[in-house]
Amino acid sequence: MTTCNVNPIGTICNNDNGAWIEILPEYRPALQALGGFSHINVIWWFSECDNEAARAILEAEQPYKNAPGIMGIFATRSPARPNPLALTAAEVLQLDLKNGIIRIDYTDANDGTPVLDIKPYTPSMDRVESPRVPKWCGHWPKSREESADFAWENEFNF
Repeated sequence: MTTCNVNPIGTICNNDNGAWIEILPEYRPALQALGGFSHINVIWWFSECDNEAARAILEAEQPYKNAPGIMGIFATRSPARPNPLALTAAEVLQLDLKNGIIRIDYTDANDGTPVLDIKPYTPSMDRVESPRVPKWCGHWPKSREESADFAWENEFNF
């Protein structure tokens, strides 16, 4: 097995002033030409859940209402997983190339979370026209825009 080294490219800031990503100076040249994209995919590290016990969890006991009684961790968006990676699609509100700041509309990452990578959201690669989901979550919103007004608190068992 090959060892991989992953280094953060920046940090998520998420507080009363909104949400943004601060890119480390050495990675700021990688922001060139990102300005034309309305959305990005942010790959971040569930740093607050990175421990040996969380990495060993492979099954979860019904994390969602109406879901199967036991779910494999790859069928959930849980932070407990072999490699605590997360993916969030975010709208780019403002891009400051000089200072390495990307203001975004939303992230479910906590303040101070390490960012591992950013990829432009492109419908030709990222959008699925007619995705299938299990019946137990078929009533969930069909887009992140609709998700803002959805009563997510009624969906989780935690």
